[in-house]
Amino acid sequence: MLGYALVPIQLFGLAAVILATWVPLSAQASDPLDAIASDPRKLGWMQGFPPPPDRLITQPDANYFSFPKLRWSVCHLREFLPTEQISRGLGAPVPLEYLRPHEFATERQKIDALTFTPMNAEEPMTWEESLYANYTDGILIIHRGRVVYERYFGCLEEDGKHAAMSMTKSITGLLAEIMVVEGDLDETRPVSDVIPETSESAFGSATIRQVMDMTTGVRYSEDYSDPNADIWLYSAAASPLPKPEDYQGPNGYWEYLQQVEPEGEHGSEFHYKTINSDMLGWIISRISGKSVTRLASERLWSRMGAEQDAYMTVDGLGVPFAGGGLTAGLRDLGRIGLLMLNEGVINGERLFPAEVVRNIREGGDRSKFGGGFPTLAGGSYTSQWWVFHNAHGAFAARGVHGQTIYIDPKAEMVLVRFASFPQAQNGRIDPTSLPAYQAVAEYLLTRP
Repeated sequence: MLGYALVPIQLFGLAAVILATWVPLSAQASDPLDAIASDPRKLGWMQGFPPPPDRLITQPDANYFSFPKLRWSVCHLREFLPTEQISRGLGAPVPLEYLRPHEFATERQKIDALTFTPMNAEEPMTWEESLYANYTDGILIIHRGRVVYERYFGCLEEDGKHAAMSMTKSITGLLAEIMVVEGDLDETRPVSDVIPETSESAFGSATIRQVMDMTTGVRYSEDYSDPNADIWLYSAAASPLPKPEDYQGPNGYWEYLQQVEPEGEHGSEFHYKTINSDMLGWIISRISGKSVTRLASERLWSRMGAEQDAYMTVDGLGVPFAGGGLTAGLRDLGRIGLLMLNEGVINGERLFPAEVVRNIREGGDRSKFGGGFPTLAGGSYTSQWWVFHNAHGAFAARGVHGQTIYIDPKAEMVLVRFASFPQAQNGRIDPTSLPAYQAVAEYLLTRP
């Protein structure tokens, strides 16, 4: 995985993406363009009527997620792939509350000047420097219910939308946790009780909670150097593009999930595998009789005062990609963060029981988390959310290339970041990002 630059076409997961092409790193420059030089406006991607041939980013040419093209593509996924809407409904949006203009300007200056030392580094860095170091496309900070910081870069503008990637998993997990707390979903039931089609699959004998916490014992190889790895089979099954005439594999997410083989013991340890999220999406859809997109609209977007519709990519059969297909506006994911910070309440209305968030904040079994995530040492994973177990009780939704909804209850802070970091692995970004988030939280604690 470390020897190749990943070029995804449909799946975006922290450790799993569907890839259409992959380019040896030796064929690329040793150092990618920095955030300013790779700005899609500076490079001229898709500018002009028509754009010059060498500035086109198109489908079915499947390299649109290669760097630096991805810095444009993350804001334009529905131009490459079929999608399904998450409706915000017909009501008027409820604006977020902001600091007064002069206070907002002052806070930006103060936050931009904050300094911190990245992990395993000796030299300090400013908050503003970290935004460029991590190829930030949009950043929003809410403190005590008011927006204190907001900036846009790259492809993203105030009215734009951006790929959330594996933060999608946390939306799927939140919907599932709501159903558990409200009594509609029994987390102790085996998956095959709800989805009989999985009776011959390794998923069939796992409990729904094990799927929610990714402690299933299912085989899913993500060794990109192996042409027979499961990631490639999943890629072919999930692709919305026409299948080759000689294709004989599963068609779509759900058909693939019916043939997953066992590996290890259910419940023994955490393994981050995107197929768990798609299995969970199938479960909540079967129980509710509604698609993940419809559930997200009814329980969240149409009730939280959202400004924009969101959307999710779908497979060739129209099934939403519950593990990574969400694209949404920056402020609307800020509203998701507020719901989590305020235990299900926004704009004075309760959308779901407080127990939902309390269960997530408690985290998963830390002994099962293992050592695969050194920048998240001591953390856990539950209901498709990452829990840090730090002194501030922080927890987060996370996605590759730097996507984050970071909630810090002690600091009463919600931070949302969209980004297009050249590599997919968040382990390369965390050493800068996590200390930066902590520095802002510590500063906000000093505000009157």
